[in-house]
Amino acid sequence: MSVTLTLTDSVKPLIARGFKVQREIIWFVARRAHGTSISEPVIEAARSADVVLLGPVSRNDSPARDTGGLNPSGTLRRVLHLCANVGSAFTWPGIDASADSAIDLVIVHENLERSYRDRNMHEGSGEFMPALGVALAMHRIPAGALTRIARAAFDSAAFGSKKRVAAIHQASVLRISDGLSLECVRRVAAEFPGIAYMEVLVDAAAAHLVRDPGKFDVVATANVFGDIPLDLAFELAGDLGLAGPFKVDPVPAAQVQHRSAPDIAGQDRANPVSMAFSLKMVLRRLGETGAADRIKDLVPLCRRSPETRTADLGGKLGTSGFTKARMEYLMEAA
Repeated sequence: MSVTLTLTDSVKPLIARGFKVQREIIWFVARRAHGTSISEPVIEAARSADVVLLGPVSRNDSPARDTGGLNPSGTLRRVLHLCANVGSAFTWPGIDASADSAIDLVIVHENLERSYRDRNMHEGSGEFMPALGVALAMHRIPAGALTRIARAAFDSAAFGSKKRVAAIHQASVLRISDGLSLECVRRVAAEFPGIAYMEVLVDAAAAHLVRDPGKFDVVATANVFGDIPLDLAFELAGDLGLAGPFKVDPVPAAQVQHRSAPDIAGQDRANPVSMAFSLKMVLRRLGETGAADRIKDLVPLCRRSPETRTADLGGKLGTSGFTKARMEYLMEAA
C-alpha cells in the first residue's frame, strides 16, 4: 500500500531545513516552482496511490485560477473522481459536547457537483458575471452521482448497526434539481426494505440536529447541503478538530474536515486527531482493521486528562506534544 502526501518536491526541502509550514506553501511556493499550486507530478502520484492524505488548505488568499492558483482539494476530487464525502460524527467519552444527548451518525454527501465552480463543469467555470454587479452561479445535478451517494448511504447503514437513512433536501423550493435528488434516493431506498427512510428539509434537519441528534443514523444529501450539517454534527459532538471524514469513489482518500486556520499556521497548535481519524476510516475500508483499531487509541488518550489533550479540548499540548504523547501511549499499550 502506498500513501502519497500532497507536498510538492519544492516544499519538502524547506521543511527539512526547519521552515515552518505556513499557508503560503501550497499556494505560492508550489506555484513559483511549477507554475501551479498542484503540479502534474503530484496529480500523477495521487493517481497511482492507494490512499491520498491532504491536510487543510486555506482558499481565502489563493491566487487566481488563470495564474496557476488551482484548488488542490477540488483538483484531487475531480481527477480521482471522489464523488462521495463520508463523515462519522460521534460523542467522545470524556470530551465535553455541546449536544445534550449522544451523537452517533454518518453523513454522506455528494462531492463533485452542484455550485462548486472548479469542479462542476466539463470545461470552464459554472460561475460568471454577465454584467457589472450581477453574478450567476450554475450547478448541475446528475442522476448517476446522486444514485451513488444514496447507495453509499444505504450500504453504510446496512453494513453497520444503523437502521435509518434520512435524505436532506430543499425540494420545496428547488423542485426540479432537489426533486431529482429525491427520486434517486427513493429508488435506492426501495432496494433496502429493512432500513427506514425519511425525507427532511435542510432547515428542519439543522434544528433536529441541535434538539434531537439521535433522530438521525445515516444522512444522504447533495453537495450544497452536505458540509453544513456535517460540521454542525462534529461541533455538537465535541469539536471540529475531532472530525475525520474521507472522500471516496473509486480511490479511497482522506481529507481532514475541519476548516483551515491560517491564523495558527506554524504555531504548533493544530489538533492532529482529524487527520488520524480520516486515515482510520480509509484503512478500515481497505480491510486494514488492525491498523485502524490502533488509531482508535486516540480516544482514551484524548480523554485521559488535560495533560494529554490539545489546547482546543482544554488541554496543554500542541501538535508535536500530542503526537509524542500518543507515541508513548502506544508504546505503553504494546
